Amino acid sequence: MVFNRSLLAKAALGPAAGAVLMAFMASGAIPAYQMYSVGLAAVYTIVVLSVGLLAGWSGIWSVGHPAFFAIGAYFAAYGSGHDWTLETVVLGAVATGALLGGFIGYAGARFSVLYIALLTLAFTTVTLELINRWSSVTGGDQGVPVLQLRSVLGLGTVLGGGTDAQYLAVGAAAVVLGLAVPASASGLRMRLVAAKSHPLAARTIGIAPEAQSALSFAVSGACTCFAGVLLGLLTGFVSPDPFSLTFGISLIAACVLGGVGTVVGAVAGGIYLTWNPSLSSAVGLPQPVVQGIVLIAVLLFLPGGVVPFLARPARALVRRLLRRPDARPAPAPEPSADPVPLRPASDGAVLLELEHLSVSYGGLKALEDASLTLRQDEILAVIGPNGAGKTTLLNALSGLTGNGRVSGTAQFAGRPLLGARATARRRLGIGRTFQHAEVFSELTVAENVLCTRRRVTARDRAEVMRLLHSVGLADVADRRPTELPFGLQKRLDLARAMAEEPKLLVLDEPFGGLDSAERALLAGHIRRLHAAGTAVIVIDHVLDDLFSVAHRVIAFDFGRTIGGGTPDTVLQDPKVRSSYLGTVGNRAQLPEHVGEQSMLRLRGVGHVYGGVTALRGVDLDVRKGVVLGIAGANGAGKSTLAGILHGSLKPAHGDRETGGGVRTSLAPEGRALFKTLTLRENLEVAAYAAGITGAPLRERLTETVEWLPPRLRDRLNASAAGLSGGEQQMLAIARALIVRPDVLIVDEPALGLAPALVDEVYDRLVRLAHDGLTVVLLEQLLSRALSVCHEVAVLHEGVVAAHGRPGDPDFAALAEAAYFSGGLEAAATATTAATAARAPQVN
Repeated sequence: MVFNRSLLAKAALGPAAGAVLMAFMASGAIPAYQMYSVGLAAVYTIVVLSVGLLAGWSGIWSVGHPAFFAIGAYFAAYGSGHDWTLETVVLGAVATGALLGGFIGYAGARFSVLYIALLTLAFTTVTLELINRWSSVTGGDQGVPVLQLRSVLGLGTVLGGGTDAQYLAVGAAAVVLGLAVPASASGLRMRLVAAKSHPLAARTIGIAPEAQSALSFAVSGACTCFAGVLLGLLTGFVSPDPFSLTFGISLIAACVLGGVGTVVGAVAGGIYLTWNPSLSSAVGLPQPVVQGIVLIAVLLFLPGGVVPFLARPARALVRRLLRRPDARPAPAPEPSADPVPLRPASDGAVLLELEHLSVSYGGLKALEDASLTLRQDEILAVIGPNGAGKTTLLNALSGLTGNGRVSGTAQFAGRPLLGARATARRRLGIGRTFQHAEVFSELTVAENVLCTRRRVTARDRAEVMRLLHSVGLADVADRRPTELPFGLQKRLDLARAMAEEPKLLVLDEPFGGLDSAERALLAGHIRRLHAAGTAVIVIDHVLDDLFSVAHRVIAFDFGRTIGGGTPDTVLQDPKVRSSYLGTVGNRAQLPEHVGEQSMLRLRGVGHVYGGVTALRGVDLDVRKGVVLGIAGANGAGKSTLAGILHGSLKPAHGDRETGGGVRTSLAPEGRALFKTLTLRENLEVAAYAAGITGAPLRERLTETVEWLPPRLRDRLNASAAGLSGGEQQMLAIARALIVRPDVLIVDEPALGLAPALVDEVYDRLVRLAHDGLTVVLLEQLLSRALSVCHEVAVLHEGVVAAHGRPGDPDFAALAEAAYFSGGLEAAATATTAATAARAPQVN
């Protein structure tokens, strides 16, 4: 294949360059006094390569490599004094480096990058102390000579400090560079980068991040120990001085200078380390000072490193020179948008069976006593409001519950599922996607799918290209996911889940953030997967598209199964409808007289996040004294609208107008309290941010504390983390009130609260309206919004699909139709039906 020829050509460059360099050395073109520096640069190149690839591919920055370097050098010294062969010394050093590196990598994978750096720092410190104290072997501070090592493979006898060691160092560096090139295109590199980029998503395709960290550190440690053997032979003498922590920092600087994770950058870094002393002497400054200046300059002006900076224009020039004027790549055709009928489900064998499945986090039960069955030839839709436990269900199937306590039983294809690790569930035949398309940003589109394979062959690449073609991604296979719009990233997430033909595909909100054309394409993909024999579980809030691909629907709320049925009957269940719309109780007594003055006005407002359209053409008028409800399902765009109304988020399109000097305040979804601060400190932080201090602050605190219920007034010095959900919500609202806003915006105030606490929170919000405050409530439950607001706007997929007053007899039907379908035609039909039902019948 062309790919293989190109890769072999690139891999041959290192050995070819090494052969040319050795020819120059043998011819005398390189002065004898410089040959030692050339050999030292070759040794440093191996070390910089091992550190740089560890950081670039695995995200692990190590200051422990001087210890590996020292271990290899002392292996050479000890072996030369005990008549070991060259091959024995090399194998012993490499094996020791691999074992120690694997242990450090596995242990460090459980912690953050900072803790791994501290672990490697401790490793170097302990190793240097051991070298100094084990003087019978290492010579302590005095060092130990490297005499000679005899080869049994025909390389002769290599004298410590001799010319043969210089040739050996250059040849070894050339071979290592040649091996690094195919490794950079291998499945190993893809899996390492995937584990670094997104550990959670990596587990769903069978990649264990801790195993990848151990493997990468083992290889890096082995290479550095090998370089240490070469250093011992090159110098002919080993002492602790070259292996200090300062050298570890110099290694990192050399990696950054050349380009982290690049093969050619390692050569540049090795040359820099070798000639940095000469550079320092030439400018008359200490080496650390010169090194610091160079590193700062690179970080400021060439953050990617010297080699990547120079390579970009070089590659662009080569492409221009090789491109034919009439050559235009033919774009890959879009997947067929023709309607794909949903094949009826048959009475096949049960593929998945859950019984009394529960997941709890401390005292919170995210999923409680869930039971379901899925046949091999079935698509099951799971619905429910935000926080109902749907994603927890998918995470339990995927093994991604984290620290959650899982109970119950689960059988997949006749095998117990809950005892299997997340990485093993992919091999069992479970693939999944994520709500936000969690792709590996540092890999290309093709590599995102190829990394599902342990070894990448030509056949694998062909299969992946066919898969990418089927989802319309073949023409962007060599691009990074960050260069693609959100819709194509969703397709990539699906393609990665489809790789290796799983028996069960678990889709987490696949339709979210897509336009109607993209949703139609996705629905077609799901139906084709089903036709090919794949069972599917899918959750989403876009009910029209979800129901179009489902055979059966089950509904969740508060972590429990509350109903189920076919797509055309499930919403007729009163429990299911109330979980989405809420239960209309007695309306709170709102102030009757409200003003006509406009406080906030949105005109044609739209907003986009990385290609995802959150809002489109929103027109909204917030009048003084009004309680305005913004109702919509999860993902409808409510939080984005809240940010724009607040002024903390600038719309991508349209205008936000205020009535002049209007102060807004936002109580965000999820409360966003400072849990380690006390109640008083949470209020004070908000006041300080608004510039309120001194006597005005004390006055505002007194006023705001009076709004809180007595049980919170008496606990102002308690930590916010110790409050219940309802108490935290009231504190979040109080924090927003301390600035005395003209408009208070509250995003999902009832989220996760028990009914009694919901009533208390809303009662207090209605009291604020009686005090003349303008309130905007963003609410998931439509009936609740209808019960406590003067006006309600229904958001559906970023569009205001209905807007009216709860007192209007036609508006309830209009709002309900808009909530579920968003279509104005459906809403109008519902309104006509409601009007006809109330009209007098004429005989």
